[in-house]
Amino acid sequence: MTNVNNHKTTSPAQDSTSSRRQFLKKGSAVSAGITGAAMLPRAVRGAEPKDQGSNDVVRIGIVGLGGRGTGALSDTLTINEHIQLVATADVDANKQRVLSRLEKQFGDKVAVREDKNYVGIDAYKRILDDPEIDLVLMTTPPGFRPQYVMEAVDAGKHVFAEKPSCVDPAGYRICLQAHDKAVANKTAIVTGTQYRRQTNYVEAIRQIHEGAIGDVINMTARYCSTGIWHKTRKEGMSDTEYQIYNWMHFIWLSGDQIAEQAVHNIDVMNWVMQGPPESAYGSGGRFTRPDGSEMWDSNSIDYAYSGDRRVSFMCRQIPGSQSDVSNQIFGSEGTATIYGSNGGASIKDRDGNEVWSMKGDIQSAYRQEHKDLVDSIRAGDPIVELKETANSSMTAVLGRVAAYTGQKVTWDFLTNESQLDLFPSDFDYNGPRPEPSFAIPGKTKLI
Repeated sequence: MTNVNNHKTTSPAQDSTSSRRQFLKKGSAVSAGITGAAMLPRAVRGAEPKDQGSNDVVRIGIVGLGGRGTGALSDTLTINEHIQLVATADVDANKQRVLSRLEKQFGDKVAVREDKNYVGIDAYKRILDDPEIDLVLMTTPPGFRPQYVMEAVDAGKHVFAEKPSCVDPAGYRICLQAHDKAVANKTAIVTGTQYRRQTNYVEAIRQIHEGAIGDVINMTARYCSTGIWHKTRKEGMSDTEYQIYNWMHFIWLSGDQIAEQAVHNIDVMNWVMQGPPESAYGSGGRFTRPDGSEMWDSNSIDYAYSGDRRVSFMCRQIPGSQSDVSNQIFGSEGTATIYGSNGGASIKDRDGNEVWSMKGDIQSAYRQEHKDLVDSIRAGDPIVELKETANSSMTAVLGRVAAYTGQKVTWDFLTNESQLDLFPSDFDYNGPRPEPSFAIPGKTKLI
């Protein structure tokens, strides 16, 4: 595994799409027919205005059949009518077994022919090359996401992309390009930031923006949980194959907890503050991670936002520790508290009197993001929200880089000057990787 401090140096002004992902050309063989077809102009299915009551079937392909992928499938198949899963892609053939469960649960909404169960590191290309597929769910490990989404946009597909959108500045720049291309192409990109569609979050933050707690002064945000999964290497796996299998523990794939999981609260921070921060300064470390994991298990970051506003952010994954997933926003006239999952939200005045509250319902939010996506496709007014989630993902990266290096890091530097690119330039699914390593402040360099 490449040391987290050791990255290739390229000019940030280069086209990230062409300079970063050479593995797309050499990772493994792709048929000439697929490659040739991918170069042809594609009609965008669903981009034309339609009545939202239209019975036209929206055909779905999914890239990544892990837990989040099957969860996204279940959500969209539950809440939407006249949709159909018609193709899958994953590096692991065993994951296709989930289809039998989905078929029993959703009947004709799952109609994947055997020849459309694609397997391999290049399997996603078969999904993008299929002219019958309207919407692609991108639920692979995050390190692959920026380029996969960009290729989906180029292929004329509508996209649901899980969070985080990116794990480094190189990926962030690809996301911004993909967002602009999707707007121009009139293809949708909805992202897995379900709190943006959870009613108690939406209403609490609407009231904050309308002055319910006065001027926002500062905020605390917490995503503190217990342990996280870790997978044992299987016999015969290459280094790269194992790292993708155990992707959470390798920074080029997950971005660490702060990006992969805690981005939900970081997205709320940016939502409340109406934009990304100006700088970050932080710390953290590792006490309980298994050998071979590159992850830290805790981060504490001070984010500085415009108007001299501060956010104190903390995340951790330590077994046996107390969990806390919450956001508290302090204003000149009161305080708002928003809890994660089904915890609900409330607003209190300066005397501590509760003036508003609302229960939470996260399951409805998970499904609503998929309904909004499909409805926007049918209406010919596709939602494109990749930039917002990319900004939140990059805010997570900003905090991670500040903690890893022990330096104060500015948004301007990381987005405009940083040459940090975590994706291996010598990517080979069947190849070796150097030994894993983890960041040490004072030794890890700001790139």
